Amino acid sequence: MSGAGRARRTILVAHPGSELYGSDRVLLESVSGLVDDGWDVIVAIPGDGPLVAELRRRGARVELCASPVLRKSVLRPRGFLRFAATTARGIRAGSALLRRERPAAVYVNTVTIPLWIGLARLARVPVVAHVHEGEATASRLVKRVLSAPLLLAESVIANSRFSVGVLESAFPALGRRTHIVYNAVPGPETRSPARPQLDGDLRVTYIGRLSPRKGVDVAIDAIAELDARGIPARLDLVGAVFPGYEWYERDLRDKVEAKRLQSRVSFRGFQPSVWDFLSTGDVVLVPSVADEPFGNTAVEGILSGRPVIASATSGLLEATDGYRTTVTVEPGDATSLADALERTIAEWDAAAPLLDDDAETARRKHSPESYRRRIAELVRAVARR
Repeated sequence: MSGAGRARRTILVAHPGSELYGSDRVLLESVSGLVDDGWDVIVAIPGDGPLVAELRRRGARVELCASPVLRKSVLRPRGFLRFAATTARGIRAGSALLRRERPAAVYVNTVTIPLWIGLARLARVPVVAHVHEGEATASRLVKRVLSAPLLLAESVIANSRFSVGVLESAFPALGRRTHIVYNAVPGPETRSPARPQLDGDLRVTYIGRLSPRKGVDVAIDAIAELDARGIPARLDLVGAVFPGYEWYERDLRDKVEAKRLQSRVSFRGFQPSVWDFLSTGDVVLVPSVADEPFGNTAVEGILSGRPVIASATSGLLEATDGYRTTVTVEPGDATSLADALERTIAEWDAAAPLLDDDAETARRKHSPESYRRRIAELVRAVARR
């Protein structure tokens, strides 16, 4: 039955941030699916940011509501005190919001805000938890602590087989009740064709946070390696650091200066739309050195009609599987990354005809329309009547 044929019910969606990176953009597609299905959607986020305007544009109401977010800073004394204070505020604010809105379901987006699962269950509201995280290398204790709240959810959604495997390693029962829904990744309105010939510098693009786990430093080292081989390449870094990681951007800039790559590496900052940068580039790098539950940026590269070089790890292997213009390399190995970039130049003529086919395959696999319908179905199945 379509949303227009049912009485309008409220769903509370909880999300840990207000930026426009991977899980934030996927959230927008979840919200669109729920709005299209006839839900009155209210999204609770802890602070203002660019995501707020996008949520409202999609038809959601937005409530700024204190909520503790599990981050590594919690392990430090000052961070723990901040976390405890935010938890106290979050209990009061979240409980009041649930009483006021009386939602038919609560949709918790990521495992980093478990308080919402507990508050919803205390209010006897069904919970759908959407998992966007997965670190197979974490200790079993850490995995169990992060995954335990999911046992209280009526339904769990994961964005990859890899993420399900991480959940199963913590609690086997979670694997049996988790639904895999691959991320919706909208492509560009129009796809710009790749350059027919690579005249001049190779144009390399990195999209995402500037974070140690993302391997941005490895990408810079690969550009330096190409320079030493006499192969001219330019790297656009499109993204910004998470608050508290400003030191990492300083380290990256120092590395660029030390290697005399100021004319070859550009810091473009956060950009609400990445397609202009992808369309002017030749190849996309996803050089993560830590586990990734999936790889939205890899899919964006494929959708833009560009070759993608990604780390051979975790969910990135899943995100790049089945495409003829993607290559995976050893994580953290700048020489392997440089070798792959050099092969991209050598094999450009052979790869160019395959780019459009790969882009079309990715468009079908990560269709926002199919994703929205599936999310609405899963929520509808557990919501209170």
